[in-house]
Amino acid sequence: MYVEFAYMTGVLPIVKYSGGSELNVFLEYDMATKRKFSEYFGFLDKEVDELYQIYQKGAESDRITREELRLWYDGYFTAAGSRIYNPRSIVCALSDGELANYWTSSGPYDEIYSAVVVYGLLTYEGGKVWIPNREIMEQFRVLLMTKDSLGYVYQLAKESEQMLKATLSGDIQTMTRILKYVHDTEPPILSYNNEVELSAVVNLVYQAARDRYQMEREDKAGEGYVDFIFYPERKDEDALILELKVDGTPEEAIQQIKDRNYMLRFKGKLGERSKYTGRILVVGISYNKKTKEHFCKVEIM
Repeated sequence: MYVEFAYMTGVLPIVKYSGGSELNVFLEYDMATKRKFSEYFGFLDKEVDELYQIYQKGAESDRITREELRLWYDGYFTAAGSRIYNPRSIVCALSDGELANYWTSSGPYDEIYSAVVVYGLLTYEGGKVWIPNREIMEQFRVLLMTKDSLGYVYQLAKESEQMLKATLSGDIQTMTRILKYVHDTEPPILSYNNEVELSAVVNLVYQAARDRYQMEREDKAGEGYVDFIFYPERKDEDALILELKVDGTPEEAIQQIKDRNYMLRFKGKLGERSKYTGRILVVGISYNKKTKEHFCKVEIM
């Protein structure tokens, strides 16, 4: 067996114009479906471990943790089931001593499917696709916030950014307006007949928060499970707890947060999340099925 030359294309496949064209006597290997050579598409866990050890020896202080490298640049899987990291981003982050978005744009983003599939913004495993890591989530957010050609998706992203700002400032009028906008423009299935459907819409309107927060749904907190809890990446930033009510009031939702002591998720003695020093904002969101109205309330704990 011999190889005359190998050509690595990145995320775009080689176009074979026809079976009789000059580009027809070669083999293609991709990391998602071919096991052979799949380990060469990125850095394996052990390779990142070795690079991180070198970084620790040369750095004055460990400004980057190994876990942060995983959150920012991991999330891809080979057909053989191995984790691989974005190699360029790992090298840049450790060389600069700084976590940042080192993603190189592959070309113009003309429409949403090109952006997330053709240009490699999604990972694939077990028949499912998702945004793999923090770096790509940030790139995806930039795409949504800057490309008005995406139409409704672009508008929803803009509204989501406003929703977070309004929540942090306690602007319940803006919060109510955005919830109504999404309710009126989303498909009929999101009719808010129960809290599950209301939760789906709330998840949409807070998409922009994922750039600054780790959002968890139905997370264990205090004496129950809170509907939404937002863990800020910086310990001195505001934390958010959201509780939803259909045919209830936002005051009832906030009272449930207090009665079940959901704030312990940030104030408790156990676990790293007890180290937050910023404010804790509790948010009640309700929807009246009869009047089709939304109501919001924000309190600082």
